[in-house]
Amino acid sequence: MKAVVLGAGVVGVASAWYLREAGHDVLVLDRQPEAGMETSFANGGQISVSHAEPWANPGALAKIVQWLGREDAPLLFRLRADPRQWLWGMKFLAECLPGRSRENTAQLVRLGLYSRAALRELRHRTGIEYDGLQRGILHFYTGEKEFEAGIRSARYMRELGCDRVPKTPDECVAIEPALGALRGRLAGGTYSADDESGDAHRFTQALSRHCADKGVRFEYGSRIERIVAEADRVSSVRIEHADGRREDVRGDAYVLSLGSYSPLLARPLGIALAIYPAKGYSVTMPVKNASAAWTVSLTDEACKLVFTRLGERLRIAGTAELTGYDTTINEVRCRAILGRTLELFPGAGDETGAEFWAGLRPATPSNIPYIGRTRYANLFLNTGHGTLGWTHACGSGRALADIVSGRKPEVDFAFT
Repeated sequence: MKAVVLGAGVVGVASAWYLREAGHDVLVLDRQPEAGMETSFANGGQISVSHAEPWANPGALAKIVQWLGREDAPLLFRLRADPRQWLWGMKFLAECLPGRSRENTAQLVRLGLYSRAALRELRHRTGIEYDGLQRGILHFYTGEKEFEAGIRSARYMRELGCDRVPKTPDECVAIEPALGALRGRLAGGTYSADDESGDAHRFTQALSRHCADKGVRFEYGSRIERIVAEADRVSSVRIEHADGRREDVRGDAYVLSLGSYSPLLARPLGIALAIYPAKGYSVTMPVKNASAAWTVSLTDEACKLVFTRLGERLRIAGTAELTGYDTTINEVRCRAILGRTLELFPGAGDETGAEFWAGLRPATPSNIPYIGRTRYANLFLNTGHGTLGWTHACGSGRALADIVSGRKPEVDFAFT
């Protein structure tokens, strides 16, 4: 069948790859001139099964109250006259209940393990390169309470099959010598040796080329105006080309993978997606002193930042700002990320070459993405992955291709 994928981010391109592998004729539409130019462009770079605890957890409310009024807060709600934001916030609070949080964590770990395995298989088959490192991810803690909470989380992760193991400060420094500069401040860490890292943008562009080599067609510069439905099926997608020309694109199946913009196209069809944009920030700078720079991907639990080595570049990302579809860069937040990095790893990066970036993560209140069917027989969802789009891309794409093809996915997950 002809499958039309809406969106050429890492999730959309992975969907296209696996749909083509399943034997379908695939067309990908995106408004950008290339693949991976929005949320996938400069994210944290972690392929992190171990980072599965949702934002919505029993300790979240206290932290949000603590961070109120702080411009550099890791999670910042900018309250707006936006009913969608308030509704999302109320659903978020409901997902903070202990039972809900544990079940959501279990779902994310299962999808993460499946997705990481799918990525490894894809990498083995294609030889795809994306500054990938298979050196694990180390979560480090500078406070005893946070470390104790991390140990509890790690214990639950291990019950779910994720190898997240507590480490002493000395063991943390042995895993990543760059942490030696703050040895005296470390309370401990948790380490997941099987986790990975890499450049999601580079991966997405490389995979799009592999897709094209296999016959997938990409139409860039195509702004998707609306999805047209008749009765219980989608009949076409109305797009506007860069030259202003409009066209109705037709297919047998349609996959909505437009990240934070997915709800805007789904709502006129009577499909309510609890996705709200959470603006994340990143700083990328050249390595200045290799001996002071990290090579193992790190997570700073105190400031909710991730640190990834991408060849001769250092990527630091984090924070979440709920402020609608605003993509402007807040210098204060980026400077806070850069300041924390220079404090923890003095001399590691060349701050004069630092590049700031902001992108919209498609966040659901539970962190659980929408993958699967809709009320329309030929419209499918693969969207709402929040902070874990890179982690879950291959598994989501593979499972989605199974669903479109009428097969049951191999992973145990609550598909739509």
